[in-house]
Amino acid sequence: MSKLTRDDLFSLEKYAEVRPEFRARVMAHKKNRQLPVGPNATLYFEDFLTMRYQIQEMLRAERIFESEGIQEELDAYNPLIPDGSNWKATFMLEYPDEADRKEQLKKLIGVERHIWVQIADFARISPIADEDLERETEEKTSSVHFLRFELTPEMAEATKNGAAISIGIDHPAYTYAVEPVPQNVRDSLAADLN
Repeated sequence: MSKLTRDDLFSLEKYAEVRPEFRARVMAHKKNRQLPVGPNATLYFEDFLTMRYQIQEMLRAERIFESEGIQEELDAYNPLIPDGSNWKATFMLEYPDEADRKEQLKKLIGVERHIWVQIADFARISPIADEDLERETEEKTSSVHFLRFELTPEMAEATKNGAAISIGIDHPAYTYAVEPVPQNVRDSLAADLN
């Protein structure tokens, strides 16, 4: 997948015009790119379109229109676009009650290292997590992690040929699996691969 450039972005004025239609298209697209794993964790698989939307929304919210600011947003979000041999995801731990969330995040230290993806009968893949910065302390983990799942060429080929994908978490305090991943998500992920 190619990376975003300034040419891929709308001006703030143009984005104001097209935002409702563009947002509706992105929301429909995202339905095929999110996967709840148990009741409190969700993987949001990123791609060119989801990152384009994220950048447009950041530019809009912050009223960024100068070249330097636009480039900073591109530099921040382009690393989340898959490279053709991997999947990149935002992993979120979602506990609506703030007190409960604080308690659970203490119990879930290291959860990002316990997430796995399996394609057909290949070995499970563990993610490379939080390449941008450390997201946990000795006391708690973050509710947001950024993950990269690297596939072997054989795994990618099997996925493109329709192999089932399973995804799970095997942390002692949170163990859930989705086996297999729903077809719409599986097909969307297969499209990320060269």
